[in-house]
Amino acid sequence: MKKSRVALAVSLGLALTTVGVAVTMPERVLEAEFARQRWLAGASQHTLVAAGHRWNYLEAGQGPLIVLVHGFTGSKENWLPVMRELAKTHRVIAPDLPGWGESERQADADYGPGAQADRLAEFLATFHEQPALLVGHSMGGQIVGLLAARHPTQVGRIVLMSSAGVKFEENQFGREVLAGRNPFEVTTRAELRRYLGIVFTDPPFVPWPATEALVRRRRADVAFEQGILDRIGRGPEAFSLEAELPKIQAPVLLLWCRDDRVIDVSAAEIFHRGLARSQTVLLAGCGHMPMMAQPGNVAEALLGFANAAP
Repeated sequence: MKKSRVALAVSLGLALTTVGVAVTMPERVLEAEFARQRWLAGASQHTLVAAGHRWNYLEAGQGPLIVLVHGFTGSKENWLPVMRELAKTHRVIAPDLPGWGESERQADADYGPGAQADRLAEFLATFHEQPALLVGHSMGGQIVGLLAARHPTQVGRIVLMSSAGVKFEENQFGREVLAGRNPFEVTTRAELRRYLGIVFTDPPFVPWPATEALVRRRRADVAFEQGILDRIGRGPEAFSLEAELPKIQAPVLLLWCRDDRVIDVSAAEIFHRGLARSQTVLLAGCGHMPMMAQPGNVAEALLGFANAAP
């Protein structure tokens, strides 16, 4: 009886400690989940300095190089579900772009798509190996496209996934952006649920206290996000990639979800018409985050394109 009481007391103590950590340090819970996903993907964290910034990135696997570039409000962790598949046959790298996530942000620096494309070119040069595949999602797609147009010798094949950079059919997201609002803004848990409802057709369940940690991160970035959206959503660089599509000679895979409520699927046809060499894969039953919603299908499409005959 005495031993059972001691065991119960220890269990209650551990439980209360866990709850205490969750309440006072929800970031620890979120970091633990990212650590679990890194372990599943066989990924490790690294840093390097390029283009005058410290970059934080994930790396997994061995073989031909695949580089994955996140989008607006995104991070390297968005790629962990698909990295788990790609790393079985490839070396996979996913950075936080400068200004985002755990990479360095400098006051008054230009984090528009053109400047980021030049920085990404310098980041890639540090690996002394041309990527077999360079993948950009949303804002990251615009950055990858500009890099392919302006630094053609640094890319082989590229993938534009739900990519920004061209004028697509008007939708609610676009109307809000043009009106000066940030539909992705998150300062409360209610706004986090709204955000997830925009980017996913079937929003994932995010338990407390991870929700609190995500809200705190996004709340701290409200002004930064607004400034970037002014550049990529309604400023002079909003559709800068469209004008440079004829310069892209690399083979391009256009990968979209049919139900994307952020970058309407009509953008894929605009890209196709402007590119010298492209093919399109459309996925059903997902929204703006195919690499998280359907990692298996995305990995299959990426590997099929990477391994296709010239």
